Amino acid sequence: MISKEELRPLELELNSPDRAIRKNALAEIAELCRNRQLPSEPAGTLHNMHCHTCYSYNGYNYTPAYIAYLAKKSGWLAAGIIDFDVLDAVEEFRESAEELDINYSCGIETRVFFKELADVSINSPGEPGIAYHLGLGFDTGEIPPCAREFAHTMRAQAAARIKKIIGLVNDKLDPVRLDFEKDVTALTPAGNATERHLCQAYREKAEALFTRREALAEFWSAKLGIPAAEAVKLIDNPVKLEAKIRSATMKKGGVGYIAPTPQSFPPLEAFNSFILECGAIPTIAWLNGLSGGEADVDRLLDLHIGKGAAMLNIIPDRNCYPDNPARTARHLAELDRVVAACVERDLPVVIGTEMNAPGLKLVDDINCEGLRKHAETFITGARILAGHTLFSKLSRGYLSDWAKRELPGRRERNAFYARLGECLTPSRFETVREWPESAEKVKSMIDSIEPTA
Repeated sequence: MISKEELRPLELELNSPDRAIRKNALAEIAELCRNRQLPSEPAGTLHNMHCHTCYSYNGYNYTPAYIAYLAKKSGWLAAGIIDFDVLDAVEEFRESAEELDINYSCGIETRVFFKELADVSINSPGEPGIAYHLGLGFDTGEIPPCAREFAHTMRAQAAARIKKIIGLVNDKLDPVRLDFEKDVTALTPAGNATERHLCQAYREKAEALFTRREALAEFWSAKLGIPAAEAVKLIDNPVKLEAKIRSATMKKGGVGYIAPTPQSFPPLEAFNSFILECGAIPTIAWLNGLSGGEADVDRLLDLHIGKGAAMLNIIPDRNCYPDNPARTARHLAELDRVVAACVERDLPVVIGTEMNAPGLKLVDDINCEGLRKHAETFITGARILAGHTLFSKLSRGYLSDWAKRELPGRRERNAFYARLGECLTPSRFETVREWPESAEKVKSMIDSIEPTA
């Protein structure tokens, strides 16, 4: 068994900015796994199906390869990545997950315009009609020709928005000014920058310009409109400083805030079409049930289902406030309500922690008091998504023509894909030379296989 000290250099290489170094380190770790030399937790039920990677922003700067490794050593039953506006991380994560033989999924997240809810906030606070929305279960980052124009436009719009924010915030933070190409794109492997990258870049640029601690504190005190004593504390806490930069300059009320319009983001229907053309699953992103758009959960779900959504994503940790039991109780009651509505509709639910800010949990504790009652629902959702991803290799994903023909009922379809995710891993899937055409025969095959965990 390799020691933690011996493993540490490989772990560092997994987060190298050099893809070739990451790939070599992953191959060495995979060999350790095959020889049973990697210290790891036994397989269990914990999982995270919503991990942002360094290709948009990860609070720990984790690469797709490292997230796959984290899932393997931690004994997760499955892991899923997701990034804003791009599929740049998909190939690396798929290759890493398959080499480590863990169940996986890949996804994309963006904001869309939801015309039926144009007059209320949904899950993007203070922005009526604008909704975060997901596509989950991509098996490849290769976008089919029919969907490439949409993907190109989505990436271009995201870049244009970030450049516009820089132009606005530069004047506010002068003499600390960013150049998009020189200061920002280097912070992410494929140039897909987010607001969090900008905050990091502004912090680092200020530190380089104001080398004396007192001068740096004076700068942030003046620019952020905070007392000098608070600024002194913030410069010792980069995480909180970057959060303050973002809230003061890029969120509503800040000079860099760009108020969305119906033209700012793609229509919900167009994004769903893109997801379906790529063989993935349009997925609802649920926040906390407290907005006007989420208050009527039945209407929200039925509208989304009518537009093609077939899954719902929750970030459970957003509903827990250790220092405020009353607030936690209210948020968990809303979580209970949306899960019950999904169960009633046989709509799978998946969860994750995002990891898109420093300090976020690496995995949800589904056995804690607030989540324990829903643990089986969450586990089933992860297995359905993993099973879909595996069978997408055969063009038999959850929303494929094959699934609609062979498994027309949502409940039977859920049971089928959950069983795939429970009994198969990438290596087990590859050992089957030929899968039967009939879903009934496939079920008979997998019923003879021992579950993976």
